[in-house]
Amino acid sequence: MIVPYYRSASHDFTLLNGDCFELLPLFNFHFDMIFADPPYFLSNDGISVQAGKIVSVNKGEWDKGGTPDKINEFNKRWISLCREKLKDDGTIWISGTYHNIFSVANSLTELGFKILNVVTWAKTNPPPNISCRYFTYSTEFIIWARKSAKKPHHFNYELMKHLNDDKQMTDVWRLPAIAPWEKTCGKHPTQKPLALLTRIILASTDKNAWVLDPFAGSSTTGIAANLIGRRYLGIEREADFADISRKRREEIDNFHIYGDYRSKIKDIAKSEVLEPTCFVCEEEIYDDLPF
Repeated sequence: MIVPYYRSASHDFTLLNGDCFELLPLFNFHFDMIFADPPYFLSNDGISVQAGKIVSVNKGEWDKGGTPDKINEFNKRWISLCREKLKDDGTIWISGTYHNIFSVANSLTELGFKILNVVTWAKTNPPPNISCRYFTYSTEFIIWARKSAKKPHHFNYELMKHLNDDKQMTDVWRLPAIAPWEKTCGKHPTQKPLALLTRIILASTDKNAWVLDPFAGSSTTGIAANLIGRRYLGIEREADFADISRKRREEIDNFHIYGDYRSKIKDIAKSEVLEPTCFVCEEEIYDDLPF
């Protein structure tokens, strides 16, 4: 029997502490959308800059690269497990850089997914290039794919157009990197900004949809989902990061913090006209998950 590490009072946020390779096969449930931020395999003893300080790029043992064959095997295995948890009309978003994104794309194609877009996230505040030997790294990529080549997927086209000043939104998104106010409960080395995850979830789900994140980290996916009225299951192997996730979710139980976070994310404010979202009160309980 699966016992959640943490579950919110309204049951719209559930977190499992363990390895997604072990936990995903243990339950039968299908999600509307999956977001995955898997290891990029770039912990190579290099250096970067954060908050004006030189830091190591090493994230942990989980991010150390292997041979190309091992990386391909890793990606194909977890994507295959996620495919079994996706609804027939569901979509998956996977982030990466050149270190892993080509392997991810090949795995998706081999497993029968149809790649819809490769979104380029152009960071408006990237860290500087301290070596001065190449162009500054300022982008990451997010592959968006649907489960079946023939089954139509869900896309809130009009909403995305509205968020882009009533012009078709392109596959280049200019959004800032993580902000200090998003780290009040602790730091995760690869934490994504709420603005990015909010747009992804708004684009491909409706209210009350279920979102899965097999590499939850500090659960930015879950916080974004709950801020806009979606439900979330995250799986995180590291207990320290799972604890940060719990603290972040408990933080937005405070109505003032909840409102403050929503006000900081421009897409939420713009989407209110087309998709009103209310604060989820504790009396509204979701019990769809089988545990």
